[in-house]
Parts: sequence; structure tokens; C-alpha cells
Amino acid sequence: MGTLSLTRISKRFGQTDAVNSVSLDIPSGEFFSIVGPSGCGKTTLLRLVAGFEAPTEGSILLDGKDITAVAPQSRGIGMVFQNYALFPHMSVAQNISFGLETRKMEKSAIAERVERILRSVGMDGKQDRPVPTLSGGEQQRVAVARALVVEPAVLLFDEPLSNLDVALRQQTREEIRSLQAATGITTIYVTHDQSEAMSLADRIAVMRSGGIEQVGTPREVYETPATPFVAQFLGAANLLEGYLDPLSRRFTAGEFIAYLPLLLGLPEGGSTVLTVRPEAVGIDAKDKMGLPGQIETMEYLGLTTHVGVRVYGILLHAVVPSIPHARLFQRGGHVGVIIDWSRCSVFAKGNS
Repeated sequence: MGTLSLTRISKRFGQTDAVNSVSLDIPSGEFFSIVGPSGCGKTTLLRLVAGFEAPTEGSILLDGKDITAVAPQSRGIGMVFQNYALFPHMSVAQNISFGLETRKMEKSAIAERVERILRSVGMDGKQDRPVPTLSGGEQQRVAVARALVVEPAVLLFDEPLSNLDVALRQQTREEIRSLQAATGITTIYVTHDQSEAMSLADRIAVMRSGGIEQVGTPREVYETPATPFVAQFLGAANLLEGYLDPLSRRFTAGEFIAYLPLLLGLPEGGSTVLTVRPEAVGIDAKDKMGLPGQIETMEYLGLTTHVGVRVYGILLHAVVPSIPHARLFQRGGHVGVIIDWSRCSVFAKGNS
């Protein structure tokens, strides 16, 4: 078991609300990710769950038991830190067995469990290696093994891949997901990397300024954002602030004018925020169909090309496939811009 419930959890440091009345229910076995920009409170929230910080208000329940005031070592929760926090003067096995030794387990039981956990993280045969001789990816595995070996009900990750290069990040996050699926341990994973959260998590919580903006599956949060902030943070959507006429569905932002389809679920009208995902902006260099635009920036990234195109005074960021057609694009070139409205969202301006 490992069902975690947070009820109106808050944490204040002086006059600053680091976490503000957060409530979450995370069922046993779920891989749950908390994502948000730096300073939004996600690491503080994780430390509250771990017991390294005491909440100013609210309660934390694990399998129905109130652990709000329980010491970290008695909560049944393991944590993998951003810098791994391994003991450099110890071997791999000594690092992993440290938590078991403090629990006064028999040496034979410790040795058996350490051997088993090393196999599970692909580090068998390396138990005698000194920690400083390990690669970054190997140190990360040891940190996970050390957290898992005490058989926690909940496992916490605080941006564990931020110190790894791109290729190793990809490999290691796949290993973390496979390991979590195999063990079934309830996992909370904090990151500022939206792609990392979406590839790993069953559900995602998007944090902003100490609060939760939205909770849902990666698909739900990405495709149906609850606020403009969520749309911009998960997918870098273009945000257009303007006025919506409720009768004609005419949206105006400066010189930019568009008639919005009903499929967007339009608000009553008035001050409105239109979010347009970069992949919703199609660019036609040949026939110049659609709205007239002019390319200002281009960034070739292999499979895709990122383009900044100005349409009626507004700079829209687009992501298009780097197919032969895209080779016709050039800075200063006049193009047609076609917007896929099914990949857009519209909000009343107060819902920011």
C-alpha cells in the first residue's frame, strides 16, 4: 500500500507562501509528477511529504494514518535527491546498506536485500566499487537503490536527472519508469522539465506560485489546459490577449482579427486570452494560403524547425516538420499562416 492524501497543506517562510493550501490524493502504485517553473513550491511540497519541513497548516495521510508530525525516518517514505547525496567515502554496497544498518537488521538479511536491489537497478557485480569512480548515471542508480532497499511505501524524486547529459537523461528516465512499474511503489516525481513529466507520469500536477493550477493525465493537461499558464508552460503556447465579441465570435488583438469556431467552447465575451500551440500554426511558403505572415526567426532542430512568424503585428511561434517544404522558408520571407483551431484554447482574461 502507499495511498497518500494531502489536505490543504500550506508552508510559509516569514511572509512568503511557498506552498498555499494544496490538496492532492495519490492512489497506491501511481506515478505522479509535480511540474512547474523554478520557485513555484514543488520541492518544498516534496520536502513536506518527506518530513524535512513541517507544514504551517494542513495534514498528510499515508494509508489513512496521519503522518504530519511523524519523523522522516519513521514515515516509510524514501527520497532520491537532486545531487544524490551519496557518501563518497563508502562503496556502492555500503551506501545502499546504510539505512538497513541503522534499523539493526541482521547482516545476512542486509546482504541478501542489497544483492537483490542491485540486480533490479542493473548494478549487480559493482557492490565494491567506490562511489567517486561511478558515472553520473551509475550514481543515480545507486541513489534509487538506496531509497528502494528500505522498501518504502512512497518514493520521492527531486529533479534527479538535472545533472545528466541529454542522452543519459533519456535512458535513465526509461529505467526509472520500468523500475517503478516493476515494483509498484507509489512515486512522486518533481521536475521543471515538461517532457520528462509527460513521458513518466500517470498523472501530472502543474504548480504555480505555491498552488496547483491543474491535475490530470498528460493528455488531459496538454490538450485541455485549465488556464493560459498551463497551456504556455506545457507546450509553450502562444498567448494572445484581446477582445471577443460574443455574437460574431470575432476575436481582436490589436491588428490581429480571427473568427473563432464554436468548438473552442467560447466564453461569454469581453477580455479574452487565446492560446495557440506552436504545432497549431501551419506555414505555407508556396501558395501563401491563409493569413499573411512574414518570417522573422528560424531555428533548425533536425526533425522540426522552430519558426517565428509575424501575423498582423503579432509574433507567433510555430513548430513545423523539417520536410523539403520547410526548406523554402527564409527570414524576411512572406508566407501564408493557417491556424488549426482544434489545437487552441480560449479563456476569459481573469482565468490566468
